[in-house]
Amino acid sequence: MIRAALLLAPLAACATPAVAPDPLAGLVAGEPANCISLNRNTSPEVVDERTILYRETARRVWRTGPVGNCPGLRPITTLIVRVQGAQLCRDDPFQVVAPQQIIASGICRFDRFTPYERPRR
Repeated sequence: MIRAALLLAPLAACATPAVAPDPLAGLVAGEPANCISLNRNTSPEVVDERTILYRETARRVWRTGPVGNCPGLRPITTLIVRVQGAQLCRDDPFQVVAPQQIIASGICRFDRFTPYERPRR
């Protein structure tokens, strides 16, 4: 019995999913904005079904998400963003394409953009 318990303990530890670190940990939220400049921001990073990040600088990250539900929005998905001009704004449409699929989701819309910054030392 003791031998079986010792063999099962490592297997139970392997079954526990790893928790990803919070990409906004240590950052301070600012006032939400309706638009962000695309000239200063990287491509989107999908964190989960409610969180999309745009990195502006090493100190500032913009957090947004979909208005309502956006089917298929998960990490490692690709966003197809319809941009008109040099800004990305609240209610601008986007679609989601999952890996190894060629058909995009229905139309989703961006919510407001909240800046998160590293505090100055």
